[in-house]
Amino acid sequence: MAKAVDSAYRAIREGILAGTFDQGSHITARQLAEATGLSRTPVREAMRRLDAEGMITLIPNRGAFVARWTEKEIEQIYELRVLLESFAAQVAAERITDEQRAELHALAREMGRLVEQRPVDVEAIAEVNDKFHKGVLEACGNPRLRDLLGTITEVPLQLSTFRRYSVDELRRSASQHAELVSALMAGDGDWARSVMNAHIRSARHTLLHSPPSMPLAAIE
Repeated sequence: MAKAVDSAYRAIREGILAGTFDQGSHITARQLAEATGLSRTPVREAMRRLDAEGMITLIPNRGAFVARWTEKEIEQIYELRVLLESFAAQVAAERITDEQRAELHALAREMGRLVEQRPVDVEAIAEVNDKFHKGVLEACGNPRLRDLLGTITEVPLQLSTFRRYSVDELRRSASQHAELVSALMAGDGDWARSVMNAHIRSARHTLLHSPPSMPLAAIE
């Protein structure tokens, strides 16, 4: 049963993050059971977990709805990201291991390669980006900060922003990843903090101000 609940949880969560289920849309246990190929019992339990995480909202007598965020709420999320991820990068520069440096360096190189490919592989870029940011959090060696940021950083990915980046913005983001790796290699916490600060701020600007009619990729 636990394995079925975990499978349902992952499938529904990934569907939300990928934009399969739109913000504010009504979702039912029957619909999700059909989509995941699982029975309604584990689906209902998975929905309760997602409600507790704020990914969906369960309303008595009305059903379940994919969470919706206002522009103000997204601004608040990015304010937290600027503060917490910048701090994480600074601490990571002091605590990172050689193995973690090598992994982040490889991810930054892969990001640089992917942004120059045509056509743009959005899913691959988003996956590498996610691994990179999680790698920085792991390197800071603070599990509480990692878990807290894990819930914060994924929220904007539900906002149909996977493809808002222009080619220049993709290159800028990849360049910032590379510079952050340089700061981590140098063990310079102030430099790492500054780069991450600029990186998150530029991502916030793109998310909130880029026209949705010019989609390319989602990368923070």
